Amino acid sequence: MNPFYNSQHSPVGAFASFTLGFKGASGGLGIGLSGPACRNVYIGAESAERPGQFLALPFYNEARDHHVETEPAAQDIWGDGGIGNPPVKITQFADDEIVRLTTPARDVWRCGDLEFKIYTPFPSVPDMTLEAEFMSIDPTITKDVLIPAVFAELTLDNSAGASPRKVFFGYEGNDPYCAMRRIDTGTNSGVNMGINGCVDSVGAKCVRPPGVDTGKTGGINGMNIGGANIKGIAQGGITGIFTDDADAVCALAFSADELLAADIADRLSFGLGATGLIVMAAEPYEQRTWRFAVCFYRAGVVTTGVEAVYMYTRHFKDIEDVACYALKNYERYIAEAAHFDAMIMERGLGVDRRFLLSQAIKSYYGSTQLLWDKEAAAPLWVVNEGAYRMMNTLDLAVDQLFFEMLKNPWTVRSVLDQYVNRYSYTDEVKNGAGEKFPGGIGFAHDMGVANAFSAPGRSAYELGSRRGCYSYMTQEQLVNWILCAGVYWEGAGDGEWLERRRQVIGQCLTSMLNRDGAGEGGRDGVMDLDSAKTGDGAEITTYDNVDTALGRARRSSYLAVKCWAAYLALSKMLGALKLGGAAKIADGQAERCADTIMKYRRADGTIPALLEEGNTAVTLSVVEGLVYPVVMGLFEDMALAEKYSVFISALKKHFEAALGKGCKFADGSWKMSGTSDNSWLSKTFLCQFIAEKIFKQAPDAGADRVHASWLLDPENAMQAFGDQMRAGKLCGSAYYPRGVTGILWLG
Repeated sequence: MNPFYNSQHSPVGAFASFTLGFKGASGGLGIGLSGPACRNVYIGAESAERPGQFLALPFYNEARDHHVETEPAAQDIWGDGGIGNPPVKITQFADDEIVRLTTPARDVWRCGDLEFKIYTPFPSVPDMTLEAEFMSIDPTITKDVLIPAVFAELTLDNSAGASPRKVFFGYEGNDPYCAMRRIDTGTNSGVNMGINGCVDSVGAKCVRPPGVDTGKTGGINGMNIGGANIKGIAQGGITGIFTDDADAVCALAFSADELLAADIADRLSFGLGATGLIVMAAEPYEQRTWRFAVCFYRAGVVTTGVEAVYMYTRHFKDIEDVACYALKNYERYIAEAAHFDAMIMERGLGVDRRFLLSQAIKSYYGSTQLLWDKEAAAPLWVVNEGAYRMMNTLDLAVDQLFFEMLKNPWTVRSVLDQYVNRYSYTDEVKNGAGEKFPGGIGFAHDMGVANAFSAPGRSAYELGSRRGCYSYMTQEQLVNWILCAGVYWEGAGDGEWLERRRQVIGQCLTSMLNRDGAGEGGRDGVMDLDSAKTGDGAEITTYDNVDTALGRARRSSYLAVKCWAAYLALSKMLGALKLGGAAKIADGQAERCADTIMKYRRADGTIPALLEEGNTAVTLSVVEGLVYPVVMGLFEDMALAEKYSVFISALKKHFEAALGKGCKFADGSWKMSGTSDNSWLSKTFLCQFIAEKIFKQAPDAGADRVHASWLLDPENAMQAFGDQMRAGKLCGSAYYPRGVTGILWLG
């Protein structure tokens, strides 16, 4: 397997990432970015065979230690001031020397006698609306979960070496508004002790303090686990790498080479240069491991439209506070990462699915943001849409909820409530002649973009008078809200929330009916009327840039099956609310919808992409809506299961026929539409669940292998989990969170 692909390593709710794995200046540390920071990261050690020369993982540009090679270095402009060209040289490990292991919560690189690990704990986030209650019981409950840090270990096996060898870990900053700096809370001067207690030379052979083991060990030597004293390098107060190793030396320079020179004691007060390193040394005949906290912190109000701060700022005063707490509790966080790994890895997934899910989970957390709304004094959960950074996009939320219901069900409720309270609206609907009729409640496509909350009732995406991308998705988002509500209510058993949303549930049924037709006699369960907000345009679906077969909302069979599922969910919720008459209407609409879809079946068993005479397009996504009633457990009611057994069998036959009629590439990988090479991996994972758990097909290991190869393709691999592929090449939806639909493989 190609080991050179980026993965995101991200704390929960910090919208931050330590991205690493693709060759060159392709990763780095960042908060709120639309992709990798694209800066140099330095991880390496002194060569055993060539003292004074260094080997490093290939996560930096060799030609120049600056991301933009045409940009002159600072010393080129000002002169080197006596710095000169250092005699040391950093050389990248050869590709065939590097072995990599990726799991959901770990990333491990091994190169000869060097090993580097990143641990990302993914704890379940308790219901933050109860934070005050948690604080009264134990103030560490929320603090532990919200820490904006990930964890790393660097090990060097120098047990066969007769000389000390340096190791280093550092990065190049990317923020134009604040400089890189060094941190050493254990000293009062600008010059701290050198490695292993030496003040004269970082590379000199040192005598370790009494009582410290200098033999081969897998543990930690010379670390202050109490976390009182930390050392590190940071970009202002927003990103940083920290250790509590007493012997580490931290410094800044224009290039990493300068910091590996024989003596850097006189450079410790130097504040210029965008590169910082933490430098350590392993003694002769010693195996040693150093531990690090990679930390993030953004203070103050970070959003507009709604004034909100990161929730972790209520528990940590600055990035140094984060680092101290992280290092003090290091062992516990590593155990949390191991626990999450075990939950996923012990479920018997094949190697390709384990890789796909690992990448997806990491990218999902890289997009998460837990905020505190200052005016409402309430938490806000946001999942940003990868490289697009649209906030809580509802057609992603409906697919991510399976993972969120497993880890943090309250976040689903948070998004649902945010949509009701701020991002719902009432519209009219229109027919082909332009006549308007009452519509009903609708929900925006998203809540804003890149920390800018949109005005109430508006999204950042939707425009009127369009028939393709950027048009309204009113029917799709209405259905999505209903399905999220049904899955949340049933899965969390939250009857109190359902009662609180009684009126909204009823409004959703009315709105669904009005979009089917202007009167009872003209309804067939399928969307026939567009929102009048589209002007002279038309509504679209989440497949906005695939093709007309999947992109148009009106009479879409993909959307029709989701409408059928939404009516079933409405019936169940309305019944629980003792609204029997409304529940019966929803039941009747579900029947009509299924009957209408069945009427359009072709002789070969396929269902047209658009429920119109003469439509010949075939899509795999027709079956998507099946997942929601299954996850809600609706077919545990044997009468309901029997009622729709023929319908579900028809969807199964369509699915099997579609795979043989253009919904597979020549290499066996899946695609959503027979008339487009544009597809989404996240939707493929959802369809695989339906195929295996509902239609009882065997897993398609060959397709999994190809899908995994897409993320490993050098043209795609820089963007971590990329979702939207055109014939295996990333064409959109980079750095994306929606791949967590793969969690359904565990069901």
